Amino acid sequence: MNIKTERLEITEFTLDMVEAVHLNSLDEDNRKFNPNEVFETMEIAQETVEFLMSVYENGDGPLVYPILLADGTNIGYVQAVPMDDDKWEVGYHIAKSFAGKGYATEAVKAFLPVIMKELGITEILGICVVENIASIKVLEKVGFVKEFEGMGTYQDEERQICKYLYTLTD
Repeated sequence: MNIKTERLEITEFTLDMVEAVHLNSLDEDNRKFNPNEVFETMEIAQETVEFLMSVYENGDGPLVYPILLADGTNIGYVQAVPMDDDKWEVGYHIAKSFAGKGYATEAVKAFLPVIMKELGITEILGICVVENIASIKVLEKVGFVKEFEGMGTYQDEERQICKYLYTLTD
């Protein structure tokens, strides 16, 4: 995959990105909202990147793609995650030092039509905890519609969540 926007490139992981993946995962927002995506050591980050690279070949897992600035700086990721009921969920993270500049919105907006066509789907979910206001803003700016707010399982815990739905229109 290679998607370019005005400011970003969405591409595939390579092993030289391990350190950036490790460092980007350690910020307090990621710890709070996506604790399963915090990689405490370089070794764990490397194992994760190797696994994610294998998914490009075998399709067995989440499809996760790094987001790079024009100068090649790795600032986060965007992903499509298979769910139990043959549905897919979009996910994204921008490292705290790059947050608040519209990068997540730009990346998700560019990513959705490409990945949804690749997967052969016309709908994708966006799920986040209620207190993750930044993530909710991204979903709403991209065109997701809220379908549910209440208790639900998120990152293996019962939490107050919002579920949004995006429908691809040609």
